[in-house]
Amino acid sequence: MTDDRTAAFADATEADVRAAFDAESYVAGDEISTTVSLALRLGKPLLVEGEPGAGKTELAKVLAGGFDADLIRLQCYEGLTAESALYEWNYTKQLLAVQAAGGPGAGAPGTGDGTENDPERADDSVFAEEYLLERPLLRALRGDEPRVLLIDEVDRADEAFEALLLEVLSDFQVSVPELGTVRAETPPIVVITSNRTRGLSDALKRRCLYLHVAPPSMEKERAILERKVPELDGRVAVELCGMAGRLREEPLLKPPGAAETIDWARAVAALRHDGADGSIDRDEIRNTLGCLLKEVEDIKRVDDDLLATLLDAAETARAEAD
Repeated sequence: MTDDRTAAFADATEADVRAAFDAESYVAGDEISTTVSLALRLGKPLLVEGEPGAGKTELAKVLAGGFDADLIRLQCYEGLTAESALYEWNYTKQLLAVQAAGGPGAGAPGTGDGTENDPERADDSVFAEEYLLERPLLRALRGDEPRVLLIDEVDRADEAFEALLLEVLSDFQVSVPELGTVRAETPPIVVITSNRTRGLSDALKRRCLYLHVAPPSMEKERAILERKVPELDGRVAVELCGMAGRLREEPLLKPPGAAETIDWARAVAALRHDGADGSIDRDEIRNTLGCLLKEVEDIKRVDDDLLATLLDAAETARAEAD
């Protein structure tokens, strides 16, 4: 990795990263700020693992916003192909060009540029830039402007897809047979997220700095709500954090992450549009559980006994915060 290829973000200090987080209301501990700043300075991709809703995807969005960079997102899924991730050719446009030049199936309207009935030109040009459809990986490699490439939920993609990523992440380049090698003059910031639904290859891990985002502590989640949902009374926010933390101790199918707690807080704040600051009650919890829990089995698990336990947790959290 040469200096000129990392120039866009190599000068970013940990203070710059903290400032970017603060500007985007992203609450992060020292381990996150330090690891992110190292990834920027070293020009290394950042592999972020953790439970769903822990803020992994948000981290990439915050970096894009904080550093005034474009966010390019590749959402991974089973069956993701190189064509969908890198580039495709615009076959319809190519066909029309061939027809216009008098090739197979000629008869379509001409281009009007004097090249009609010129099969040689069509054969030479249908693999030119104008017929190229960029997909996220190729788009991230091209251009000089700052970019953040988010490769989201890479563990959802097939293992074979990781082989494609290796070339991209090692040299920030990719081969397009018809056009040659495309190499990033200014590599993007790369954030790869994984929910650990399957193990990733050692080769991929070696190319990245690693960051594990743990479920937020009570104090951190409270700070997140203060930044993200300022319209909610602070003492009520503390109650929500206490209950969310208690729920995470239950054997739920999908424990709530910080993202779900934020949604829950926004819902409670919306229902309390008159600024009420009294303790949260059973009806509020029951009526808003869908913001916090996303599995019917988990919602059914909140019976009267667990509801009483949650209210105790809320009371304890509020008392400790006062």
